[in-house]
Amino acid sequence: MCDRFDRPLRWGGDEFCASSGLASVIGGGPAHPVTILHHLRSVRTLAFVMSVVAVCGVAAPASARMVLLGRSWQGRPIEAVEVGNRSGTPVLVVGCIHGNETGGIRIARALERLSPRDLDLWVVPDLNPDGVAADTRQNAHGVDLNRNFPWHWRPLSGVYESGPRPLSEREARIAHALILRLRPHLTIWFHQHLDLVWASGGDRRIEKAFARVSGLPYHPLPQLDGSAIAWQNNRLRGTTAFAAELPAGEPGRVAVARYVRAVLAAAHLR
Repeated sequence: MCDRFDRPLRWGGDEFCASSGLASVIGGGPAHPVTILHHLRSVRTLAFVMSVVAVCGVAAPASARMVLLGRSWQGRPIEAVEVGNRSGTPVLVVGCIHGNETGGIRIARALERLSPRDLDLWVVPDLNPDGVAADTRQNAHGVDLNRNFPWHWRPLSGVYESGPRPLSEREARIAHALILRLRPHLTIWFHQHLDLVWASGGDRRIEKAFARVSGLPYHPLPQLDGSAIAWQNNRLRGTTAFAAELPAGEPGRVAVARYVRAVLAAAHLR
């Protein structure tokens, strides 16, 4: 059953609704009605998920809350799944922002099936479904969503096309509004194919914990103009966002379990 909304909020052309839990962002503008989807999700008894459960000491959930955050420019749904404890520490994981970097989606799907007792874990498997469908880095407008955020935004062209203005893109607005409502203690963005933890402005203890468990080399690197990570680390002081740059290709079962353990290890550091 859908939550009872307390009040509608608006930002630009988008509308989102504040509820007793967290706002569910509707990024489709006036053409799309405000829609919240909650339903029970069946638990898949995949062997690798059960191995993660055993190693991490978390229970597989009987249900999860799915939220329709909005739709891409071509109308594809962008969804989040909330698992764990709603009163716990908020953590956000984004499996894919660049459409040709899809390795993190498999990790996000594995995280959806866990229920950490002290975390309010939000998982967005795919922020750029149009890019995934076209196998392109950019969204359907040809914009690199990770150059479309407000921190030090500047006009860029080519592969890093940043759009006509900050938050010009529907998908970036969806993520921006969700992060402002959640104020996550930790946000992890999965990318490819640099095979490292790109640390740029967050808590180094947390970043290093993820690197240690995941096996990805730890590298403090510059903050990128217009990136989601630089925006959060500068806008929401005291929180941490970083990029987990996976190796090329789709991660296998063992690798997925390792990255899930790394997410939980980093999320539990305060």
